[in-house]
Amino acid sequence: MALKLSLKPNEKVIIGKAVLVNGPTTATISVENNVPILREKDILTEEEATTYCKKIYLLIQLMYLGETPNVELADLYSQLATDLQTAVPSTQDLISGITGDILNGRYYQALKLAQQLIQHEEELLSHAADIS
Repeated sequence: MALKLSLKPNEKVIIGKAVLVNGPTTATISVENNVPILREKDILTEEEATTYCKKIYLLIQLMYLGETPNVELADLYSQLATDLQTAVPSTQDLISGITGDILNGRYYQALKLAQQLIQHEEELLSHAADIS
């Protein structure tokens, strides 16, 4: 079954290794095969990865968009995840879910959990700022 994407004017999307930019009007495209797809709102750049959780998201994004499993990225993820769980034990359930998805090759699902991890981090940082 094809995946239909409705793109807003000038919206970017990554399909496979290609970055596509929509024109000035809304467009709908169908993707007929199984390739990694990321909408602009889900793309994180290296410059934006300024916290542990965002770095974890970026690593998973790179794994998702890569053609083959990447041991170096997996090792970096493992180290960041271990460090984060040690420093912030409340992230353990999310990290466990993300790790399970990665191990089973479900990178897109891991990205969705990583978005929740970023949200959790932002809530913790906001709460810490309120205390200061």
